[in-house]
Amino acid sequence: MRIKQWIKENRARGARLLQIMVRENSTRGNESSTQAIIIEKCRQLGLTLDIWEIGGNVLTSHPAYCCDRKSFEGNPNLVAVLKGTGGGKSMILNGHIDVVPVGDESSWNHDPFSGIIECGKLYGRGATDMKGGNAALLMAMESIIANGIKLKGDVIFQSVIEEESGGAGTLAAVLRGYHADGAIIPEPTNLRIFPKQQGSMWFRISVKGRAAHGGTRYKGISAIEKALLVIQRLQQLEKDRNARMTDPLFDKIPIPIPINIGKLSSGEWPSSVPDTAVIEGRMGVSPEETIQSAQLEMEKCLSELGKHDEWLLENPLKLEWFGGRWLPGSLENDHPLMAELTKSFIEVKGDSPIIEASPWGTDGGILSTIGNTPVVVFGPGITETAHDANEHIILEDMFIASEIIALTLLKWCEAAE
Repeated sequence: MRIKQWIKENRARGARLLQIMVRENSTRGNESSTQAIIIEKCRQLGLTLDIWEIGGNVLTSHPAYCCDRKSFEGNPNLVAVLKGTGGGKSMILNGHIDVVPVGDESSWNHDPFSGIIECGKLYGRGATDMKGGNAALLMAMESIIANGIKLKGDVIFQSVIEEESGGAGTLAAVLRGYHADGAIIPEPTNLRIFPKQQGSMWFRISVKGRAAHGGTRYKGISAIEKALLVIQRLQQLEKDRNARMTDPLFDKIPIPIPINIGKLSSGEWPSSVPDTAVIEGRMGVSPEETIQSAQLEMEKCLSELGKHDEWLLENPLKLEWFGGRWLPGSLENDHPLMAELTKSFIEVKGDSPIIEASPWGTDGGILSTIGNTPVVVFGPGITETAHDANEHIILEDMFIASEIIALTLLKWCEAAE
C-alpha cells in the first residue's frame, strides 16, 4: 500500500524525469547526455555506481559480440546497485539508453525530442523504446528506498548502450561479472509478459550475373533476375520455418520468426545488364534454436538453388552474416520469476496478465544465454510506435509498470525484517 501511494503522489516527478530523458538525443554515439541524467538520479538514490566505457579484447573477441562501432569513448555503461542485507534473491533491472534515428522529421507532429505531453501521452523518440521503461525501473526502486524498505537481495540496475545494434552494452555488463537470480527488461510490451524472445541476425547475399548491353540483354545474365529467385526461395524458407512453430505463446503473431528483405541493390546503368546484386535482410530465430542452427538452415536452403539453376550452380551465392545479432531467449512458463511477476500484476491490475512471446529480439538472450540469468521481458510502452514517427508512451502505463515491478522486487528479493 505504501508503494502504491508513493507512486501516486510522485507521478509528476516520474513524468518529468522521463521528459528530461527524452529531450536528450541518445542515438548511437550520443548516449552520454541521457546517461548523465540517469547517473545523477542513481547518485541521489544512494546507489553504488559502476560507470565504465565498454570495449577491450575480452568484449570484442567474445563469440556473441557483433558490433561494428569503432569507438565507445565518452558514452559509458552504467550499473547501479541497491545492496541487500543478505539472504534474498538478486534481481537485474536492465534497460538500454540508446534510441534509433528519428527518420523523416516531417512525419512527426512535434520535434522528435520534444518530450511534449498531450492527453496523458508523452511524445518523442525513445519515449516508448525504452526510456519509459527505464523511468519505470527508477521509480520502482525509489518507491522502495523512499519508504525505508530494506531488501535482502541485491537489485542491480543497468543502463546500457548499444542494444539497438546488437547488445554490446549488456554483453559488457555480463562479462564484467554482473549476474543475478532473475532479470526484468522493461521493453515496450504493452504490459504483456514475454518469457520468450525471438532472436535475429542480419545477412547479406551477393548474387553474380554477367554484364551485357541492354540492347542485347540475351547475351548477359541479369543479377537482379537471379536475386528474385533467391528472394522467392527465402520466402519459402520463411513459410517452412514458421510452419514448425507450434508454441501457443506465438499464436497471435502472424509470422513468429520472419525473414525480412530490407535492402536490395544492383546495377549502375539503365542500359546495362547488371552483373552483381546484393540482398540484405534480417532472419528471425526461434527461442528453441541456436543462431548457428538457423544459419546452417539458410545456407543449406540457398545451396539447393543450384540444383534447379545451372548459372547459380556454376556461380554460387555468397552468404555473409554481418552487423546486428540478437540471441534468442526462453524461460519456462512456471518459473518462479514468472509466478512472482504474475502475482504482482494481478495485485495491481486485478486481472491476469497476457503472456506471449516477443516478436522482436532483446538483450534478454544475452542475459540468459551468456549470463545464465532467467529473464522476463515486461514493461510499459506501445509496441506499435517503437521506431516509428510520433513515438509515444501512455504515462499511466508507466506508473502501473513501476508499481508492478516494485512489488515484484519485494517478493523476489524479500523485504528484510
